[in-house]
Amino acid sequence: MTDYTVEFVGTGESIEVSDKQTILKACIEEGIAQEYSCRVGMCLACSAEIVDGDVTQPAARGLTEEEAENYALTCMARPQSDLKLDRGKYPPSIEADAEAMDESAAAADD
Repeated sequence: MTDYTVEFVGTGESIEVSDKQTILKACIEEGIAQEYSCRVGMCLACSAEIVDGDVTQPAARGLTEEEAENYALTCMARPQSDLKLDRGKYPPSIEADAEAMDESAAAADD
């Protein structure tokens, strides 16, 4: 078992996380506020952009293979190196879905 440092960009927060532990679980144990909902890799609420480092997240079903290279679902992701994560950053597919929903809601109001 190896421990890695996970640093959250722009917050000054960092934690030690085992390669056998999810980043979300470590955040909860350390009292770090990390958004989450489903805890099974589907809702993307716990998404973070990988600024530096590597994770393994084979059960992150909510991400495409390409998205999984640049984003971590902290409920599923386990560090494979020291990491820098930017929390609250969502994959482009989610941003596009949100914009489409906003446009649909605006059109319904007209």
